[in-house]
Amino acid sequence: QVQLVESGGGLVQAGDSLTLSCAASGRTVSSYAMGWFRQAPGKEREVVAAVSWSGGDSIYADSVKGRFTISRDNAKNTVYLQMSTLKSEDTAVYYCARAAGLGVARSVTYYAYWGQGTQVTVSS
Repeated sequence: QVQLVESGGGLVQAGDSLTLSCAASGRTVSSYAMGWFRQAPGKEREVVAAVSWSGGDSIYADSVKGRFTISRDNAKNTVYLQMSTLKSEDTAVYYCARAAGLGVARSVTYYAYWGQGTQVTVSS
């Protein structure tokens, strides 16, 4: 089993920066792609960013390109999401997830393990 615990969420103002962390325990996640997703009230869960097992490949939602950066430290079994120039539309619960394979993907169904989520609220 894999346990994923997100941290770093909170209430910030528009234009601020925030870094989310996802710590994995149980089985290693170093051989799998990892993703960050978010879900706003009344909306579908959507991919924010994902990174391949090695960190060499990543994808981003168009809405966050240039503002968010995903990274991972396999030695620490941890994945990060650096968020800058936050906007009110970034407000959501952010989830960390471990993929079923090595490569990145946008589909929610590709991800086998999920954290409980951390709330990010951006006030304008």
